[in-house]
Amino acid sequence: MNTPFFISWRYQRGKQKNRLVSLISLFSSIGIALGVAVLIIGLSAMNGFERELNQRVLSVVPHVEIKAYSEDGQGIVKNRDYLTEIAKNIPEVTAVSPFVSFTGLIENGSTLKITQVKGVEASEQDKVSALSQFIPTDQWQDFQETGGLIVGAGIARDLAVTVGDEVTLLLPQNTNDGKMAQPLRFNLPITGILRLDGQLDHSYTLLPLKKAQELLGYQANQISGVELSVTSPFNVREMDFSSLNTYPQMLTVQTWINQFGYMYNDIQLIRTVMYIAMVLVIGVACFNIISTLVMAVKDKQGDIAIQRTLGANNRFIRQIFLWYGLISGMKGAVFGIVLGVIVSLNLTGIIKGIEQFFNIKLLSDGIYFIDFLPSEIHWLDIVWVLLATIILSLVASLYPAIRASKLEPAKVLSGH
Repeated sequence: MNTPFFISWRYQRGKQKNRLVSLISLFSSIGIALGVAVLIIGLSAMNGFERELNQRVLSVVPHVEIKAYSEDGQGIVKNRDYLTEIAKNIPEVTAVSPFVSFTGLIENGSTLKITQVKGVEASEQDKVSALSQFIPTDQWQDFQETGGLIVGAGIARDLAVTVGDEVTLLLPQNTNDGKMAQPLRFNLPITGILRLDGQLDHSYTLLPLKKAQELLGYQANQISGVELSVTSPFNVREMDFSSLNTYPQMLTVQTWINQFGYMYNDIQLIRTVMYIAMVLVIGVACFNIISTLVMAVKDKQGDIAIQRTLGANNRFIRQIFLWYGLISGMKGAVFGIVLGVIVSLNLTGIIKGIEQFFNIKLLSDGIYFIDFLPSEIHWLDIVWVLLATIILSLVASLYPAIRASKLEPAKVLSGH
């Protein structure tokens, strides 16, 4: 073994003349371990949120929506086939699905729930999103064959309805003088429940496209717009939509970033802030190594003097105490990584257990896009955390190691 490493390892394991050295060293390692563990758990949670954003939100919400421009946002695209043809030829577009959207009220007894209703063609919808993956297969088939409403799980829970129940869909009506008229009422059966375990469960309602056109009085070729699936959702702002200029109506293009981009930005911001904060915590714990090493140098000055008389040079002595500090940091880092990985792998279950025990809900599905705390370990994060800990441990060890190398053996031995 490397001689300075071997000596520092013996110093770590051997009994200290001053027990305070061992105590401070222990607390230093515990501080590093807790900082590393919390950092890994936090980064894993952020990775989990990003995964759920990609799998639940980006796989369900349209990457791009092209609609007819109007001041009230309820414009009508008058030539569905022509717009669909143009949209399919836009670079990076993989699929196009027409839709009709409107805001309505769902009534069950005395309970009312506002919702955004979207009329879709099931076969085309499957090409642009993974929405059907969050609806039981038999219910999605019934929706294709018989129609009816598919409502979000949050809406179904608030209205106390389930598959097979009948609800009333209310559509607001405006009179010529701008006043509200008696709403139109339509009785529709519920054929499916959409369960995304998040905010969208409280706002999404699906209806067959033809039925939505019928309710609004649209002709067969009239729609609210088309939604697009693209190859690179995160580069959607760089896409070229200039071909839409040939369409005879004024159009508006809305991307998923306009609606949900803040979620992704928040995740990245929290990840950065958390990394900086936890690295500072680890840094504070690592700098406890300074006090540990200063006391260890004092405790071992007799040994240092003897080694100097046996021919050890300054570099040899420095290496001993650099290894001493590095081993202290590594012990904390290893224990922290093990603890952080174990907790991260079981984080979702741990949080659910805490919620059940205290009968609380940490993430409300009415507010957040998911109602549970996800976790996903990226091993590259662990490598970066380990490297940061090693660097901080080495930096903290420099001053005591240099001080140890400058001890004069004559003065130390004469003091004995």
